[in-house]
Amino acid sequence: MQENTSPISRRDQYAPTGWTRFLWWLSTAEPELLADCVIDRNRYAIVGMTVLGTWAFASLAWTYFFSTVVGNFFAAVLPGLFMGGIILTIDRALIKGINRANKRKWLPLLFRGLLAGVIGLFMAQPALLYLFDKEIHVQISLDNEQRKKDKRQKQDSAFYSQRAPLLQKKKELQLQLTNKYTEVASARDAFIKETDGTGGSGKIGLKDIAQAKQKEYQQLDADYRQTQTDLLPQIKQTDSLLALIDVSARNGQLAFDALLNDGFITRIEALNNLVKDNSPVAFRYYLLVAILLLIELMPVIAKSLLPEGSYDEKVLLREQIEKELTRNNHQRELALQELYNQTAFEQDAGFIKDFFAGISPERKEKMLNQIKSWKADESKSFDSIWDDMKKGMLTKQEN
Repeated sequence: MQENTSPISRRDQYAPTGWTRFLWWLSTAEPELLADCVIDRNRYAIVGMTVLGTWAFASLAWTYFFSTVVGNFFAAVLPGLFMGGIILTIDRALIKGINRANKRKWLPLLFRGLLAGVIGLFMAQPALLYLFDKEIHVQISLDNEQRKKDKRQKQDSAFYSQRAPLLQKKKELQLQLTNKYTEVASARDAFIKETDGTGGSGKIGLKDIAQAKQKEYQQLDADYRQTQTDLLPQIKQTDSLLALIDVSARNGQLAFDALLNDGFITRIEALNNLVKDNSPVAFRYYLLVAILLLIELMPVIAKSLLPEGSYDEKVLLREQIEKELTRNNHQRELALQELYNQTAFEQDAGFIKDFFAGISPERKEKMLNQIKSWKADESKSFDSIWDDMKKGMLTKQEN
């Protein structure tokens, strides 16, 4: 930022523009002291520009962060500006604390650096999400597929205790039917072979042995049909229960799939997976983190690196003057209060003395009248007249 430097004899005529005063405000400088510091005007304008850049970056980063939460960029503008204002306040507090009195103390600088670093690292996340948006959404789709797979495995494990007994029961029932059917099929084949002459007797036609095998076949067939009548309803019931379990598992899977999203935490996780599995992305990721972190640290770095000038000397001297004036004013105020109290004490003491001196004859006269009344009334004792004196004439001590 360039400004025309006025001669020494005309410096009192310098009037900063509104923009310059705004930059000075950002840098926490006092315009009244800075206006006469020709060299420091530019320095604090530069610090103000760094604060302005950090403020703008913070507002954009927080706005994007809130847009991932509410799903609408315009609805996220106000909270983004609000959080950007908080970051601005923190930055102004940080650079205000870096002055000539404590600029070389490493502990305050270390604390400010850590605080700025934490804020910068967090603000870097939304910016990185914005820069890697396309790659992150590809990774999100892969991560969500893996989440679905993991969910199915967990559901299979959760429903295994319900499905296993039903599957075992169904297997046993079907095995019974299969065994019965095998017996019926064997008896039917033996009967057919006996009738066509390929059986054991070698006789064609329905002879005695063939009739016996026919009877055996018919009996086994009847038993098989009865077994079917008994077992098929049980198999159907088992299938129904298995179907209910499958529907419950499928509904749970659908509900889980509906919860999958591309929110802030999901994007952060996808970004971490992307960085972990891709070394070129990892290199650029850490490079961008360093750059974005420097953006947040710019005000602190600029205020720490810029040399001290006449403005810092003025601030120090002005602060000393204000401290000395405050102490002197306090002493004067204390002296005035003491003088007031002493004068009031003296005036009140004189007034009280005059009051008692003026009323003394009347008190004495009233006392004599009380004594005469006591003498006239022989029924009154000395103690009673003394009590009346105390109540009516003696003073009460102030609390």
